Amino acid sequence: MTKTLALTLAFLSAGLLAQEAKKPVVALIPKGATHVYWKSVEAGAQKAALETGVQVIWSPPEREDDRRQQMGMVDALVLRKVDILCLAPLDATALREKAEKATKAGIPVLIFDSPLTRPEGASIGYVGTDNYRAGKVGGEGLAKALHGKGRVIMLRYAPGSASTEERERGFLDGVKPFPDIKVVSSEQFGGATVASALDKSKGLLLRFSGDNAPDGIFCPNQSTTYGMLQALQQKKLAGKVTFVGFDPTAALVDSLRKGELAGIVSQDPFKMGYLLVKAAADKAAGKTVPAITDTGAAYVTAQNVDTDEIQAVIKPQLGN
Repeated sequence: MTKTLALTLAFLSAGLLAQEAKKPVVALIPKGATHVYWKSVEAGAQKAALETGVQVIWSPPEREDDRRQQMGMVDALVLRKVDILCLAPLDATALREKAEKATKAGIPVLIFDSPLTRPEGASIGYVGTDNYRAGKVGGEGLAKALHGKGRVIMLRYAPGSASTEERERGFLDGVKPFPDIKVVSSEQFGGATVASALDKSKGLLLRFSGDNAPDGIFCPNQSTTYGMLQALQQKKLAGKVTFVGFDPTAALVDSLRKGELAGIVSQDPFKMGYLLVKAAADKAAGKTVPAITDTGAAYVTAQNVDTDEIQAVIKPQLGN
């Protein structure tokens, strides 16, 4: 290789490295990484990153109830001076201070999936599901599947999770117009894992059995839906109790086809990740970002699951 060619290649390489270094760095801190839901969010984010030329850092906590670890991740990314910070707060109140800290450090914060308490001064926008409306859709769907009458249980997710709290509130409002629907339990929490939700579900099915058995059940997220479904299967009640869950996977859609689930409220996590990074890239380019970007929700049943409209929403989520 001649000296001239070597110098030319060195300059080209340096130029490419400089170009890479100039890419805006967009950090995403989801609530977790184990559920198919979060894998779909990441896939959408990476697609947008390729299209916009930003660099995405995906930094999930190990568990969906580890607020302390998520707080530490925000601190670390603020010290790293990323260009945009995207956060799905595990606790709407506890993480607000950290989002405000990033904002004061000159790092714009986008909230996704689950809103903050009092976002003013702590974030520039929210990208995600209208969780109240999604929960209400689940409540209306369950009430209609029960023909407007019956005893109903709702298993909550976890205290402090704004997204699921809004779904739970929406669900309760969704069944209110049906006077013959009686909510017999709505105060129990399944917790952050399928195992904890399974244990809590078993306890509920034991408590409400025989003449007190529920006619319908609602769960507001993927882990509570899985836990309750397993409990129903173990008790040989799957398909006998009208059950509406949240966030489809291949296994849950299979249960829907078998009649073990009457409906699944589906967010669009791929679209959420995609629009989140698009918004982050716009902010990095000096453009205005909407205060709220609603990524939509759909109600999936055995009757509509194979339609093009529903498949477009759920297909990216059927990884497991």
